[in-house]
Amino acid sequence: MKNSAWAVLAAVLWMAMPAGGDPGDERILLAKDAARGGDRGRLAQLAPPTGHVLDLYPEYWALSNMLARPNDVDYARIRDFLQRYPGSWPAEKLRADWLRFMGKRGDFGPFVAEFDKLEQPEQDLKCYYSQARLASGDPDVLAEVRPLWFSLVDTPEACVPVLQALVREAMVSPDEMWGRVRRLMEAKRVTGARAVASWLPADQQPGPADLDKAAANPSTWLDRMPINFSASRAGRELALMALARLARDDPQGAYARYLGINERLSAAERGYVLGQIGWQAATKLMPDANTWFRMAGDTPMSEDQAAWRVRAALRAGDWKAVKGAVEAMSAEQRSQPDWTYWLGRAQQALGNREAARKAFERIAGHPTFYAILADEELGRSFTLPRKARPISTEEFDQTRNAPGIQRAVALFRLDLRTEGTREWNWALRNRDDRFLLAAAQLAQQLGIYDRAINAADKTRNEHDYSLRYLAPYRERIEPNAKSRDLDTGWVYGLMRQESRFVTAARSGVGAQGLMQIMPATGKWVAGKLGMSGYNVGWLQDPDTNVMLGTTYMRMVLEGLDNHPVLASAAYNAGPGRAKRWKDAKPLEGAIYAESIPFNETRDYVKKVMANSIVYSALLDGRAPSLKARLGTIAASDGSLSGVGSAAPGAGLDTPSAGAGSGE
Repeated sequence: MKNSAWAVLAAVLWMAMPAGGDPGDERILLAKDAARGGDRGRLAQLAPPTGHVLDLYPEYWALSNMLARPNDVDYARIRDFLQRYPGSWPAEKLRADWLRFMGKRGDFGPFVAEFDKLEQPEQDLKCYYSQARLASGDPDVLAEVRPLWFSLVDTPEACVPVLQALVREAMVSPDEMWGRVRRLMEAKRVTGARAVASWLPADQQPGPADLDKAAANPSTWLDRMPINFSASRAGRELALMALARLARDDPQGAYARYLGINERLSAAERGYVLGQIGWQAATKLMPDANTWFRMAGDTPMSEDQAAWRVRAALRAGDWKAVKGAVEAMSAEQRSQPDWTYWLGRAQQALGNREAARKAFERIAGHPTFYAILADEELGRSFTLPRKARPISTEEFDQTRNAPGIQRAVALFRLDLRTEGTREWNWALRNRDDRFLLAAAQLAQQLGIYDRAINAADKTRNEHDYSLRYLAPYRERIEPNAKSRDLDTGWVYGLMRQESRFVTAARSGVGAQGLMQIMPATGKWVAGKLGMSGYNVGWLQDPDTNVMLGTTYMRMVLEGLDNHPVLASAAYNAGPGRAKRWKDAKPLEGAIYAESIPFNETRDYVKKVMANSIVYSALLDGRAPSLKARLGTIAASDGSLSGVGSAAPGAGLDTPSAGAGSGE
């Protein structure tokens, strides 16, 4: 861009800045624009410091841009930057990018010298470090990385040589190699599965295209499978993987195919197939899922499989199977609040009251979905914790003047939210409760509500729920909620999950504003209200956004049995789906929530409902029963008509008004 054009842009950006801006702000904004465009010359002009709180950013962007040009990387310049800005987020990010650059080149000498200075290495960098240790002849590295064989699914390219070294040194057996092929095929990582299959002993390797064919068209593969398929390990494994792939689309059909060949499979192989069929059936909420899981016996299962085994048993009302499924989980998974709660419920249903009490006690006392439910099973309602003592002026000033906090605040002022959020989160790492509470208070005062919640949410011993569960815009939200006969705590609970009260929030699928309304849904609701001239820009206006969002909440609530659990699911995933997830019999609300097939929506509904209890305690002075609010989900009537089929963006196959961008 020519200098005159840059001057025009600087003037426009400067005029658009809010009051209180720094005289050097325009340089930072121009440097950011140059970085986006890859204009190295302009970045070089803008990089020299001027005393601005964000001085390191133009230089950081220039060095990052340099790393993208592999033939022009100056290690000395990078080292100099890292030495001048130790402990900063840009230094951490630049060091990580530099390490990645060196790892790809196999430049392991300087890589090793820098790796230990990185605070939070990602998996690919850990694998490059393992490569460096392998190259140096470190005798311990393979034993240390062997667990990656079993845990990595999305495998960074840097990790492939490490996994190959495990095979080369016979640190994994052929059975373990086949196990990895299965896991990759289950996760739809056919290319990775093909690569691992090529490392198998020659007499066990499948044909070059066999895995692709079994994955692409499992029915055809099974139809054309040789009669003597079971004579070889590769033949049996391909049959298992084809059945597992078919189960994704048609569990009943996969089971029928399985019955045709099960006598030629070993007991372990039969258990594997039945476990796969049960898993896929459970995600489709099929009533046969629990039976198939029972038939699978004690076959090893992934964490996701194990979770769906519990969910299938819950929907079947089979408390003995719930208990067995939770107890079969790994100790780490079993200790999660979700499964601790359901184990307690199973123990309770089976008459083991003391075991149930112990399970509930392990997770009670927190403002989360299962902790609140556990408290209620113990006869206690949710109560707000004692409020932390006020932040002193000295504590507040110390936090406000922390370099990372100052940079974050400046970045938010310039509407560089991505960089501001990263700086903020980095500045809060390893901080004590007093710093976190002071940071939350500062963010609240500045109207950066999502970061206020983020900071207050991290406290461990001292808490301030008025910051953790902020209730801004009350003059807008409360009248809208009351006029539509909505529980204000539920509205706030949903909004906290949707946008964290960021008025300009925009999700990856296009949902906008405080209540994260999809443009098509906003248009539909506006039409129902008789509002003409709809423009998607309306969604950025807080008043209009709240009006449309609360109206939509009332509509889905009325269309879904006036049940807040169904309405919350509908807000995120669409009313049609919320209806489809019902059962043929009445279902406990908590079981419905736990068995929602979409991970995002399942997590969303649980958080919204738990949020609603905390907000009720804050706004009304007392908390209602979460279990009572979850209630019972009426049996499905087989109909998907109503609001779900009428609202654009809210039907069977598209997200509804909200997209859960608050996380």
